[in-house]
Amino acid sequence: MNKKFEWIDNYILSKKGIIKDYKKEWGWERYLLKNKMIAALCTDKEGKEIITLKCEPLYGEQLRNDYRDIAEGYYMNKKHWNSVYLHGVVPNDILKQMIDQSYDLIFNKFSKKIQRQIEVFPRTQ
Repeated sequence: MNKKFEWIDNYILSKKGIIKDYKKEWGWERYLLKNKMIAALCTDKEGKEIITLKCEPLYGEQLRNDYRDIAEGYYMNKKHWNSVYLHGVVPNDILKQMIDQSYDLIFNKFSKKIQRQIEVFPRTQ
């Protein structure tokens, strides 16, 4: 990942329970919460760096309308995932909101018991 975007890696990894791995077959850096992906850093078919995040469908649609550098999820379900072109023009606070929402959407699907485990033991998978 470009050093310019190192803050993204740090921001995602600061969230409880997040593990980062590299999917060699796809060339993706993935961020997982209990083996559920919340984010993927990869490139599109033209080699442009993107981060793909899960969003509420209406929020994702609004973002795509507001920012030309946010597109339907590249390689992913177009309704629930959105890709941000990292060399484009998307404010960092919007990207942080997207990361937060992606994390929350995955976290909130877990049972209360699993959520408590993540809170108490944030680095175990």
